[in-house]
Amino acid sequence: MFGSLTIVVLAGLLGPLLAAGKRALIPVLVGELIAGVILGRTWIHLIHPSAQPFPAFMSIGFAMLMLSAGTEVDLASKQLRDGAIRGAVALLVALVLSIPIGAGMSVALQTGHPQLLIVLLAGSSAAVAFPIILERRLDGPAVAVLIAWMTLADALTALLMPLTLSGASRIPIAILGDALIIAVAVAAVVVGHLLFQTPLAVEAIRESKHRSWALQLRISVLLLLLLAAISESTGASLLIAGFAAGIVLRQFHQPHRLVHQLTGLATGFFVPAFFVLLGATLDMRSLFQSPSAIELAIAMALGATVVHLAASLAIGKKPRKASGLLASAQLGLPAAAAAIGLANGALTPPIAAALVAGGLLTLIPASVGAAILARTSALGRPPAAATVPEEVHADA
Repeated sequence: MFGSLTIVVLAGLLGPLLAAGKRALIPVLVGELIAGVILGRTWIHLIHPSAQPFPAFMSIGFAMLMLSAGTEVDLASKQLRDGAIRGAVALLVALVLSIPIGAGMSVALQTGHPQLLIVLLAGSSAAVAFPIILERRLDGPAVAVLIAWMTLADALTALLMPLTLSGASRIPIAILGDALIIAVAVAAVVVGHLLFQTPLAVEAIRESKHRSWALQLRISVLLLLLLAAISESTGASLLIAGFAAGIVLRQFHQPHRLVHQLTGLATGFFVPAFFVLLGATLDMRSLFQSPSAIELAIAMALGATVVHLAASLAIGKKPRKASGLLASAQLGLPAAAAAIGLANGALTPPIAAALVAGGLLTLIPASVGAAILARTSALGRPPAAATVPEEVHADA
């Protein structure tokens, strides 16, 4: 077991290696996926993701990936409030446009799952785009709308996507499970605000800090596992569980110490393990051996870019096209769809690989959009001005 874990951790180091330097070749998670593809089913067969304890680590890693995305969402953020209406309009336009494009793509390429394609086309990846916004110090009205747009898109598509891969008989139970996760998350916020201000809680936190008990970290992990347990027992979305846990933690404006602890758990092991194991699960040879799967990957990337470019016209803040390009970034949701679809047999290996490949291709227009927004932000501010609002800085 430990030998296999050593290989997974070593494989995950390819991500930072390829992302190092001022001009990173690729995002970290893409390097981790590539390492998994090389060592897994596609080529060397050195990593067997179905062997224990990999399935458990993969699920925890995915939950923590979504938790990281959720911690980027501050519901009290001024940027989120300012851009909420225009962001909601942009999301609505993206959903409307995705319906004919996704349905037509399903028929033309004979892939099936039109509902899944529609949801994926309309989705965005805050876990990819928000770090880009922070790293490039993007700001301005267009970025405020973009943050709201991607936040709403992440939340809605995270709720809808797993339902598109569930059997019809399981959908009502899954919806109830999603509702229960949201209700527990809301209750956690209410109870937390009541309890954490009591003298007993303040004293416990002080003792934890000085005696290295890590109580806040334990409570954070407990919340994530509780919501994940609800997801597991009801067939609800693990995306929603992780995302909701992250949003809850964000509401308490946790200190940097806890943020660093969570980052250590997530980005230090579990999230890289998820992407390496996902890459090992994918059969990219089946993608290259299937012309229709290759067409699907290209069509998904082009379709997502077109949908988000068209939706960006509704935000009314320049540079609109650059915002649309960055909003088209997708990786977490296609990766989740591939993982869920392969686990329950809803997707064939070529289709699952095509969805992830399509998500990877969207990083090209997203990078172009980020570069344009960076130039625009640089022209509109003094050189020494602070540019990244605290509201979106969750895990740096």
